[in-house]
Amino acid sequence: MDNAFQPTSPVYTVKAVAIEKIEANTYNPNIVASPEMELLELSIWEDGYTIPCVCYYLSESDKYELVDGFHRYLVMKTSKRIYEREQGCLPVCVINKDLLSRMASTIRHNRARGTHGIEMMTNVVNELDKAGMDEDWIMKNIGMDREKLLRFKQNLGLAALFADKDFSVP
Repeated sequence: MDNAFQPTSPVYTVKAVAIEKIEANTYNPNIVASPEMELLELSIWEDGYTIPCVCYYLSESDKYELVDGFHRYLVMKTSKRIYEREQGCLPVCVINKDLLSRMASTIRHNRARGTHGIEMMTNVVNELDKAGMDEDWIMKNIGMDREKLLRFKQNLGLAALFADKDFSVP
């Protein structure tokens, strides 16, 4: 390899971060079922952390917000044996993006690895739409075709129509 090569991808700067300094984001729609979580814990136990978590550094609180890796983070928080072996630290690479771009990054990271909860995914589409992101930006950045985007927007529309209605039985 040529010594002049300077990689720019965040993965070249992975660092160990104490789990207490990491917090989950509020916009991750990815869901992993219990059997897969058990398999993930076993995988991390047997193989170690082979993929770093992706975070954004929150300088005002000196914390790291997860962009990708929530379930790997959750394993660290819930598995005493892994926490102890890893000395309470997660491998993290840091990206520096605004909130909307982080939301899109979370979706891109998740798309091939799990299923998205409809409600949370609808909320993400709503946030991006309210922030003024056009349909082409949303489709490109979270890997969604026009038909799927329309379905999520229809979910938003239906929810808004019935938001202030009382459906209790007299």
